[in-house]
Amino acid sequence: MADPDRGVRTAALFRHYEDQPMPRSVYDALPYGDHAAETYCLDDELAAQLSVHEDPARRRALARNPHLKPELVAALADDPDDEVRLAVSVRPELSEKQRASVRIDIDPHVMRRELPWIAALHDDPAAMRRCAASSHLLLRRGAARARHLPPDVVELLARDEDRVVRLFLAESCDDAPAELLLEVWQWWSGSFSYPDRPRGHPNFPRSDLLRYAENPHPRMRQLALDDSDSKADLVERFSRDTHEEVRHRAATDPRLSPVSAVRLLNDPRRSVRHAAATHPRLPARTLIRLLRDTATAESAAQNPALPVAVMHYMLDSAAAGPASPHGR
Repeated sequence: MADPDRGVRTAALFRHYEDQPMPRSVYDALPYGDHAAETYCLDDELAAQLSVHEDPARRRALARNPHLKPELVAALADDPDDEVRLAVSVRPELSEKQRASVRIDIDPHVMRRELPWIAALHDDPAAMRRCAASSHLLLRRGAARARHLPPDVVELLARDEDRVVRLFLAESCDDAPAELLLEVWQWWSGSFSYPDRPRGHPNFPRSDLLRYAENPHPRMRQLALDDSDSKADLVERFSRDTHEEVRHRAATDPRLSPVSAVRLLNDPRRSVRHAAATHPRLPARTLIRLLRDTATAESAAQNPALPVAVMHYMLDSAAAGPASPHGR
């Protein structure tokens, strides 16, 4: 802390107050009040003063401080600010009874950050059992993010009343059951973080899917094409389905006929038209026409059947720039 370099002194200062009470004089000199209130060991007087700070954000930060004494945690559990009480309710040292006694109202539609202390316990079966059985929504969601879970925990979370708990289980847990994956598939097709879930999950059904060919739900109906026993005539039928998702699925199937691929270029839905433009069985003359049209060129350029020579020609033409008035 006496080092001549200011950066070293600052780092040493912060390290010192990770386990030594920080007095008010030091706290007031820091530029990041919320960070200090959340992170460092504070002396009793300073912590008490921050617990009644006029700024709710400062009290919220304090409520996440791992060094708080039980009496101060109890006081913050009655804070008038909803987010302060929520921060208290997810503290790891609370018993389930204490946690349930904190008055909170969580909007299930608002996404919240994963609780780091739960993620750190993902490999602890006993801890996951406690979290999965908790009345607190965020603890159950945190448990559902574990890569592997005991069978009884999986069964409990798969029946959770919260849709996001079931979604997280389908996305993150390799032990999620097939029934849950099919249920989630009906309303979720993947996210940027988990683009292949639930359909790409190892437990997602791969057989006996033809039974869904007549299912009234379009997301279930299209699964019939994933069955190894499905035939090209089903692809053709689905290419004329009333629902755009089913037609889109047919437009991505390699068994789709060239005639149907051309027909789907005029589909009323853009996503279907794009899939048809990238279909490898699209006739060459049609593909050339699409490449020459600025409205369809981008989609057509993604077609896997595009010859390498044509790709080079397009790149060379782009590098040369627009044609000159002299006919270049």
